[in-house]
Amino acid sequence: MITELEFKSLSAQGYNRIPLMVEAFADLETPLSLYLKLAHTKDGGKYSFLLESVVGGERFGRYSFIGLPARTLIRASGFGAAARTEVVTDGQVVETAEGNPLDFIDAYQKRFKVALRPGLPRFCGGLAGYFGYDAVRHIEKKLEASCPPDTLGCPDIMLLQCEELAVIDNLSGKLYLIVYADPTRPEAYTIAKRRLRELRDQLKYSVSAPQVKPTQAHPAERSFAKADYLAAVDRAKEMIAGGEFMQVQIGQRISKRYTESPLSLYRALRSMNPSPYMFYYDLGDFHVVAASPEILVRQENMPNGEQKVTIRPLAGTRPRGASAELDKAAEVELINDPKERAEHVMLIDLARNDIGRIAKIGTVKVTEAFAVERYSHVMHIVSNVEGTLKDGMTAIDVLKATFPAGTLTGAPKVHAMEVIDQLEPVKRGIYGGACGYISYAGDMDVAITIRTGIIKNQVLHVQAAAGVVADSVPELEWKETEAKARALLRAAELVEEGLE
Repeated sequence: MITELEFKSLSAQGYNRIPLMVEAFADLETPLSLYLKLAHTKDGGKYSFLLESVVGGERFGRYSFIGLPARTLIRASGFGAAARTEVVTDGQVVETAEGNPLDFIDAYQKRFKVALRPGLPRFCGGLAGYFGYDAVRHIEKKLEASCPPDTLGCPDIMLLQCEELAVIDNLSGKLYLIVYADPTRPEAYTIAKRRLRELRDQLKYSVSAPQVKPTQAHPAERSFAKADYLAAVDRAKEMIAGGEFMQVQIGQRISKRYTESPLSLYRALRSMNPSPYMFYYDLGDFHVVAASPEILVRQENMPNGEQKVTIRPLAGTRPRGASAELDKAAEVELINDPKERAEHVMLIDLARNDIGRIAKIGTVKVTEAFAVERYSHVMHIVSNVEGTLKDGMTAIDVLKATFPAGTLTGAPKVHAMEVIDQLEPVKRGIYGGACGYISYAGDMDVAITIRTGIIKNQVLHVQAAAGVVADSVPELEWKETEAKARALLRAAELVEEGLE
């Protein structure tokens, strides 16, 4: 931990956020047990989160992140003249702004001059939360007036200002407890030091997960009747045949009553469908639980002073085989399917185009193509596209250029989104947007909010889409949406069965 003299020196240099950090051994703990000890204690964990990663569905990522209950958050709703952004601290609105919330968030981040510590992972403080799919209406103004009805009522954007967090190094077994201090406040160093001591003390206590008892299973309801979904696919195919666009993602929402702990749903999902982006957000009135396989975009500060931007398109899906032989046969069929290959090539081109808008000329490269990644219920084709960011660009600039993912819209992207507004019956909301973090250092890592459950008012909402192209078979596209939603619905069933 830095000394008080070092703290004062950093304050004199103009830093207005200074992290204090202590290390502890956590090799006998799990990220979930640490979340329960550190974050789930105050108000049940309101405005806290847990981020984990299983790379390629097979091995744990090096770091897990626990955001302790945040005092300050940013939320935004509405479009055009009705757009409103609020900063909320300790439950009170302390600042409001009209206009584009993305521009507000960009400016808000620049208020903080942070003394960063070397050797820590890319995220050790900043903003964490989600940008809902409909945030695109702040980027593409022609979409402002075409939004379908909102049946969930969640903010379009919600970000927690993360100034107390725990970073778990899954390789070394070490835990880093970090508390940010504002040197303009009286006794800031002493208060932050005391808070770290309190957090270390909390590690000594034993905890138990929320109790789970078998309960009655509840049926699922769909926003799209099957016949209506098939008709929407046929209509999209007619538009494709007429030359309007090449591909569009048509989705459905599945909802069912869910009365158990949201954290229990995360436990079940984490066990049965480990994914590169697993996250659990307690956002007060609602919870977000996800095991997303797909990055939207990653922005990394590199040792040479440049910033690398990465998109990893994921498209092309097959159910897992019941045996190793059937699984391999499904992979061969997937990778050689002309429709799946054509769709994936289209999405690689979209990723190249999106990164090309913000990358230095000549730096955009496809570094991996047509790999297959496996998850609990499905396998996917994935590729990797990278570029070097132009000088002077911020994380919000990167988000504007790449949001939302082409894998959730279609091509050409903007017209595909207009068609989605015409054919899908409800506003997408959080689904299809991005969830992750923007660090104080300017790094960003956000996943696409797919394989994601929203729990609000004791109802679980799951959404999934399928890519419609000229030769799509409507019945197969319906089945694809059902397969993609299956992991979360099965996780809910496991909880209803008592996690046995």
